[in-house]
Amino acid sequence: MTCPDTARPSPQPSPQGGGSHAEPRLTLRERWRAFRIARVASPAFQRWAAGFPLTRGIARKNTRALFDLCAGFVYSQVLFACVRLGLFAILRPGPLSSKALAVRLCLEPERAERLLKAAASLDLIARLPDGRWALADLGAALIGNPSVARMIEHHAMLYDDLADPVALLRGESGPTRLSGYWPYAKAAEPGAAGAEAVSGYSGLMAASQALIAEDVLDAYPLARHACLMDLGGGEGAFVAAAAARHPTLRLMLFDLPAVAARAEARLGAAGSTVACHGGSFFTDPLPRGADVISLVRIVHDHDDARVALLLRAAHAALPPGGTLLIAEPMAGTPGAEPIGDAYFGFYLLAMGSGRARTADELSAMLRAAGFAAIRSPRTRRPLLARLLVAKKSTARV
Repeated sequence: MTCPDTARPSPQPSPQGGGSHAEPRLTLRERWRAFRIARVASPAFQRWAAGFPLTRGIARKNTRALFDLCAGFVYSQVLFACVRLGLFAILRPGPLSSKALAVRLCLEPERAERLLKAAASLDLIARLPDGRWALADLGAALIGNPSVARMIEHHAMLYDDLADPVALLRGESGPTRLSGYWPYAKAAEPGAAGAEAVSGYSGLMAASQALIAEDVLDAYPLARHACLMDLGGGEGAFVAAAAARHPTLRLMLFDLPAVAARAEARLGAAGSTVACHGGSFFTDPLPRGADVISLVRIVHDHDDARVALLLRAAHAALPPGGTLLIAEPMAGTPGAEPIGDAYFGFYLLAMGSGRARTADELSAMLRAAGFAAIRSPRTRRPLLARLLVAKKSTARV
């Protein structure tokens, strides 16, 4: 594929349209939008808007938003440094001086001060009137969610893969670090992955599932069911949370053989009784016996063809009237649009598989697999996970 130099603007079409195909006439709305864009793009207009009382606030807000987009990587690296150095855990017992923190962080005093001021500017910590530093709400929230800290450290691989985003988009970047971290993403036989290959990502999956398990169980209590099977259940975070809520619920877990073995050991050590099954849900039949199957942060990891196989396999494994749960971040979530299309769009591109889908797209795929009565109970934190509930028809085909 031959592409133009991205540093050079493409030639603009003639205002008259030219060529053999006339351009359609612009609507009034489109003409107004073109006029507005031309004004906003003008440096002279930008300078005027920044000083005019009625537009000054909007201009400054837009300037800040644009700068934040440019500086976002630096902000994320400040957060990464705080997590890697353990700043929030150090401050948990109480405020400390700059000098004491420099010693604890193993940084030169000037560089420690630089990090502390940066963290305070991002509302992660706060400087008290006496000059000491204390946790702010965002820093405290990270202590309460260790899985988020795991994800922040994990992002070091993503940042490497995004060093040249254009090469990534064009498929010219070569093997990415994330595609090696998630061995099932493009593997011809994902079930063949060994214990060493799955140890890192299965631990991260357990942490990320634990973050949202309670939200899913709040939105859809499992008391009405007899047996839950968690597909792609990792090391058992979701089934463990379900067991704590519903002690009489029978539990099953299905994941790659090496992951299922880790889950069996971990759950057994915790005293949980879970039937752990190893295999690939793309090539192996799923165990029967569950009247509810869950897919927690699994579907978005896979391309459409594999998702279709997965949903058909879940449908076949359920009895008539059985229930399927899909819980994951979804594209188009009001107030969280960048999560699906920007963050997961590029994360999953670097991973080599999958995409974030809207609730409507997932519902269409569920119907194509034979499910009906699809609904979306509200979750506490839809930014982290929305929920779709679907039923297998009781009618005999």
